[in-house]
Amino acid sequence: MKPPIAKRFPHPHELHGDVREDDYYWLKDRNNPEVIEYVESENRYYNEMMEPLKEQTEEIYQQMVDRVPESEVAVPVQHGPYFTYSRLDKTMQYPIYARKKAASRELLPEATEEIVLDLNELAKESDYLSVTALRWNTDQNLLAYLENRDGTDRYTVFIKDMETGQLLTDRIPDVFIYGSVEWSRCGDYIFYITVDASERPSQLMRHRLGTDTDQDELIYEEKDETFTLSISKSQSGKFIIIHAKSKTTSEVRLIDTDSPLAPLQLVDARRTGIEYDVEHWGENLLILTNENAQNFKLLRCPISDLQARENLVDYDEKRYLQALYPFREKLLVAGRENGLTQLWELKDGQLERMEWDEPIYSVSVKSNQDYDASEVLLSFESMLTPETTFGLDLHNGVRSGIQVAPVSGEYDPSKFRQKQVWATAEDGVKVPLNLVYKEGALDHGPAPIILYAYGSYGANSEPYFSPYRLPVLEKGVVFVTAQVRGGSEMGKQWYEDGKMQNKRNTFTDFIAAAKYLIEEGYTTSEKLAARGGSAGGLLAGAVANMSGDLFNVIVPEVPFVDVVTTMLDTSIPLTTLEWDEWGDPREPEAYFYMKSYSPYDNVEAKSYPHMYVTTGLNDPRVGYWEPAKWVARLRELKTDNHILVMKTNMGAGHFGESGRLNQLKEVASLYAFVLDKIGTGADLKVEDKVQ
Repeated sequence: MKPPIAKRFPHPHELHGDVREDDYYWLKDRNNPEVIEYVESENRYYNEMMEPLKEQTEEIYQQMVDRVPESEVAVPVQHGPYFTYSRLDKTMQYPIYARKKAASRELLPEATEEIVLDLNELAKESDYLSVTALRWNTDQNLLAYLENRDGTDRYTVFIKDMETGQLLTDRIPDVFIYGSVEWSRCGDYIFYITVDASERPSQLMRHRLGTDTDQDELIYEEKDETFTLSISKSQSGKFIIIHAKSKTTSEVRLIDTDSPLAPLQLVDARRTGIEYDVEHWGENLLILTNENAQNFKLLRCPISDLQARENLVDYDEKRYLQALYPFREKLLVAGRENGLTQLWELKDGQLERMEWDEPIYSVSVKSNQDYDASEVLLSFESMLTPETTFGLDLHNGVRSGIQVAPVSGEYDPSKFRQKQVWATAEDGVKVPLNLVYKEGALDHGPAPIILYAYGSYGANSEPYFSPYRLPVLEKGVVFVTAQVRGGSEMGKQWYEDGKMQNKRNTFTDFIAAAKYLIEEGYTTSEKLAARGGSAGGLLAGAVANMSGDLFNVIVPEVPFVDVVTTMLDTSIPLTTLEWDEWGDPREPEAYFYMKSYSPYDNVEAKSYPHMYVTTGLNDPRVGYWEPAKWVARLRELKTDNHILVMKTNMGAGHFGESGRLNQLKEVASLYAFVLDKIGTGADLKVEDKVQ
C-alpha cells in the first residue's frame, strides 16, 4: 500500500515582510469530508504498515497485561470518620472508588466497603470515559465529580447522593477539566470554573444546590486572555483559593467557605513577573512568592491583616520551593534541590530536609489529606522501586512503611540498574540524564535506547517506576530521560533558559544527550529512538529537522508542530495563554525565532528517520491538523524510504484512549514499531554475549 498523498492548495501566510507557504492549511476544516477521508486514509495506511508487527505487538501487550496486578488498592486516606481509596482489579479498564467508615487505619480490614463510584459501570454508556475531581461536601453524603465522554476539556458536574445512590438533578456543563469544582462548608453551594469559546477557563460561577443552572451567579471573570482561572480548597478547608495565572504572573483571591455569599478577598494584586501561591495555617496565610527570590521564598501574614508580610524561613536559592502542605501540627514543604524532588519539615524556624535511601528518586505528599491528621501519607518511588507509601507520625517524626505498590510476575530490583549521567550542551551547561536498564544490558557494546524528554512549561520529568516498562527492559532496551532546559528539574532558571527566546536550548540539550550516548558507547544512531509528547512532540519534531540523522526512529505523540500558525490564531483554544511560553509572533523578533524551529515550517528535502506520529481528532490542546499537515509535508519532501505512519484516534483527544487495557494496547503498538527499528539487546550475537 502506498502512503496517502494529501492534496495541496496554495495558502500563503504573509507577515513581517515574510511569506510562509501552507499548502495543507485546508486540513484544519474537520467539517470537510475530504479532510476526514484523508485522516482515515492515514489510519488505513497505519494499519497496513503495522500488520507485519501484529505478532510483536500482541506479544508486548500480553507481557504488559501479565504485569497488571490481580488487584491494586490505593492506600486509604482519612477524612473524618471515613477512609477513601480506589481499587482496580486486573480485568477492569477503570478504577472503582470506595470508602470505609472506621475509627482508625488498624480497624479498616474489618470495616464494610461502600462503593462510591464504579467507573466501569459508567463506561458502559460510551466508548470513552474520563472522570476527575471527586469532591465531597462537609457531611460526606454528597459527591460531586466531573465527567467527559468525548476527550475534550469540557466536563459536566454530576452530584451523587450517597444515601440513595442516585444522582441529583443538578447538572453543570462546560466545566474545565482541572481545578474547577469546590463546595462551601455548608454544602448548599458549589463553586465551579467554566470555559469560554476558546476553551480558556475564565469564569467562576456559584451554583445553589437544587436550583437550575440558568440561575447560577457569575462571581468573577478573568478578562485578560493570557490568564486562566482555577480553584482549590485550602488544606484546612477554611478557604476556597481562586488562582488567576498566566505563565509569568499570578493573582489570588479567597472565599471563606463559611461565608459563601461574602465578597472575594484579594491577597495581592497582580504585578507582571510576580508569581505567588497561598495556603492557610492556623491564624495565618502562608505565601510562596518569587518576588526578589527566583526559587521562591516562604512568607506569612495574619488573616486579620492581609497587607502584613513576614519571612517564615530564610531564603535559600539552592532550594526551589513549590508547594505547601500545612497540617494542624506540622508544616511540610515540597520542592526541588540537587535536581530531585524534596520534602522539608518546618522545625524551629528552619526547613529540615527529609533523607531517603536511594540516590535517584521522586517524593511527594499524598493529596487531599485531613488537616487534623496526626499521620501524613508520603509517596516515594524510583526507577527501580515501585511507589511506596510511608506514614509520617507528626508527633515524633518517625516514618513507617505502609504499602508497596504490587508488581505482578517476577521482579527483582537487584537485577536492574538506575544511574544518572551528565551530557554537555553546546553552551557548556551540564544536562542530567537518568538511565534505567536490566543488569548486563550495557556490557556487550552499544545497546538499543529510547531517549525521552519533555522540556516545557517548567514541568519536570521525574524518576518513576512502571511495571509496564519491564517487558521492554527485559529485552535489553535502555530507557533514558533527558531533563532538558524548559523543565524545572534544576530550579526556576532551568525553566527560564528553555522558553521564549531561549527555546532552542530545549532541542539542543536533547541533541547533546543523544550525541553523548553515542560518543560514550552506550548506543549508536541505528539503535537510538527519540520519544516526546505534546510540547515534547515539538521537541521530537524540531530534533527531526535539526539532527534527525542521530536517530533511527522518532516518536512524536500528539505533537505541537505548527508553532507559528497556531500562535497567530487566537481562535484556536488556549493560544493566547501560550504567548508567555513561546512568545507572541505578532512581534517580529518572536515570529522569526519561532519560525526558525517550528517543525512544520522547517521540513526539508532530505532523509528523515522512521517516524510514528499520533494525534486525536477531538484534541483541544494540539489540533489534529498540526500533525496531519506536518506528516503531509514530510511525505511530500522527505527523500528516504523510511516508514512514516500517523495514527489518529477518531473518538478521543489529547490523552488517547480511555481505559487501562486500551491504553496498554496503544503503548504496545508504539513499542513494537520502535523495537522493530532499533532492535533489542537479544539481537546480540552469542559470541558477543560470551565475551
